Amino acid sequence: MSPEIVTLAALSDNYDFLVHDPVSGRTALVDAADPAPVLDALSARGWTLDEIWLTHHHWDHVDGTAGLVEATGATVTGAKADQHRLPPLTRVVEPGQSFDFAGHEVQVLAADGHTLGHIAYHIPSAKALFSADSLMALGCGRLFEGTPAQMWETLSRFAALPEDTMVYSGHEYTASNARFALTIEPENTALIKRAKAIEAAREKGEATVPSPLSLELATNPFLRAGLTTVKQVLGMKDATDAEVFAEIRARKDSF
Repeated sequence: MSPEIVTLAALSDNYDFLVHDPVSGRTALVDAADPAPVLDALSARGWTLDEIWLTHHHWDHVDGTAGLVEATGATVTGAKADQHRLPPLTRVVEPGQSFDFAGHEVQVLAADGHTLGHIAYHIPSAKALFSADSLMALGCGRLFEGTPAQMWETLSRFAALPEDTMVYSGHEYTASNARFALTIEPENTALIKRAKAIEAAREKGEATVPSPLSLELATNPFLRAGLTTVKQVLGMKDATDAEVFAEIRARKDSF
């Protein structure tokens, strides 16, 4: 039986995620922005928190960790490369490794670009990718530490996952990302349709995360930098995929 995944809004625009195995009753949390919504969600469902999985060191993804550990005794997993700037870790992991969660394999994927040492968690049995601030709904994270080439490598790694994978990203940025994406591919019919759906969802206060990888591949300009059609639109038909990605990222930074 696949884990149940609950999307939790936190702070002004963050998302954390509860991953609950109904057979064992074990529950994990991906990132920890704020203890309050997590504890409320656990209480409402009668769940206990067993594990916290951190993706990267930014405060809005980790500042709730200490409070949750104090309240629940949960263990904390994070990247070895980021250990020096993460909350105290119970388990240290590296890209390429896997660990077990209630009988489900959790794969640790490198996600450098937004930061160095950023990781993502992929649960094949749940068809779930927790990408935080690397691959985002219709976007990707700003490159605070990594290079365009590193982020393009990260996005290419995610693009190779099964298309029915659901992408659980770290922020509600999708509406603004859609407006930018339309400046890159204004005639992309799938993107136009998605932008309208996003606008309608946000008017109702509905979350636009998670999103199917298949939809990201069809509409997310950062995943589409290697396409001939996109290169032609940008006047970069002879450029490398990473160079085109860098141009799109630079345009987004000043959008």
